[in-house]
Amino acid sequence: MADAQRIVEAVARESYGRLVAYLSAQTRDVAGAEDALGDALLAALASWPRDGVPDKPEAWLLTAARHRLIDGARQARVRQEHAETVRLVLSETPEVREPDELPDHRLALLFVCAHPALDPAVHTPLMLQTVLGLDAARIAQAFLVSPATMGQRLVRAKRKIREAGIAFRVPAEAEWPERLGAVVEAIYAAYGIGWDEAAGAESRGRDLSDEAVWLARVLRDLRPDDPEIRGLLALMLFCEARRPARRDAAGRYVPLSDQDSARWSLSLLQEAEAELSAAAVHQQAGRFQLEAAIQSVHADRRVTGRTDRAAIVNFYEALLRIAPTLGAQIGHAAALAERDEPEPALQRLDALDAAALRSHQPYWALRAHLLERLGRHAEAGEALDRAIGLAEDDAVRQFLLERRGRGPRAGG
Repeated sequence: MADAQRIVEAVARESYGRLVAYLSAQTRDVAGAEDALGDALLAALASWPRDGVPDKPEAWLLTAARHRLIDGARQARVRQEHAETVRLVLSETPEVREPDELPDHRLALLFVCAHPALDPAVHTPLMLQTVLGLDAARIAQAFLVSPATMGQRLVRAKRKIREAGIAFRVPAEAEWPERLGAVVEAIYAAYGIGWDEAAGAESRGRDLSDEAVWLARVLRDLRPDDPEIRGLLALMLFCEARRPARRDAAGRYVPLSDQDSARWSLSLLQEAEAELSAAAVHQQAGRFQLEAAIQSVHADRRVTGRTDRAAIVNFYEALLRIAPTLGAQIGHAAALAERDEPEPALQRLDALDAAALRSHQPYWALRAHLLERLGRHAEAGEALDRAIGLAEDDAVRQFLLERRGRGPRAGG
């Protein structure tokens, strides 16, 4: 039974987005596709432990989901929208192929979620849920709103997609500019969430990061002359290259400055540099290119054994001029600290919106580090306690607890 449950969970992680996108493209009903696949997963949890795991688990789920859509629509066929669902689903060939052979509609679904008829504030959350399978509670946490509020926004958006009859297709070239920014942002947000959640082993976080990289590659292939898409892909590849060094042999968290650069993937670093170079040819520096350039400077340590701190500060200052996000401002403060300027770094943090950072763990961890370096140990301890309480990654929490246990360092 336990093996069957693990297989259901693994199939859900690996195939959720692709199956929802395929079903949504058939029915033009995102919420209905999600519900049908959810019911199919529940049916698998009930039947696979009893009857055995089918030879083709993904095909089993897809068949079960299609039957659920048909049954549900037939029961409510007095409503025109459901009658249309029946027609669309039944128009498909009844034989379900292997999911690997099915058309992959994930990119099309991303563009549906970025349609200008939808509230721009819901574009990224909607993509994270429908294409990448995150639940409303996890998305709400990332966007600093309540799960109930996020859930309502997502429900309204899916209803509008169905009622407006938005086409499930990758849009024509002329329609890309008004939607592409939202798609790129969603891919980056998905990667960031996956990066935070992945602990170096197989996990939902790792799957999410892999999905984001795959989507970025698809976008790059469709728009090879877009420097920001290449910058996004480069940024993620630089981070992926460092993944093996984020934990030591015992599974303990290792901060970037202490990582063994010999464990960084040279092939991924080279691919990232190639993407960044291809982007730079266009001489249109954007947010993702600058963030990738920062990671490129860090990656130089793999070859030179040193890090050009001044270059990192300069890139952050350029980034802040075009994208002054909270993350960029905190990164800039950290870069100043690494350049041995803890006082200006703390001043930067003090100037930020305290309300927006109340539950932002990286802010409190950096603040504790800066206060400690400045000899303000009582305040540092309070900030560190806050960072420990907000840490979701067990390895990061243990790292901070050990730091707390060591107490003030000699000389601040």
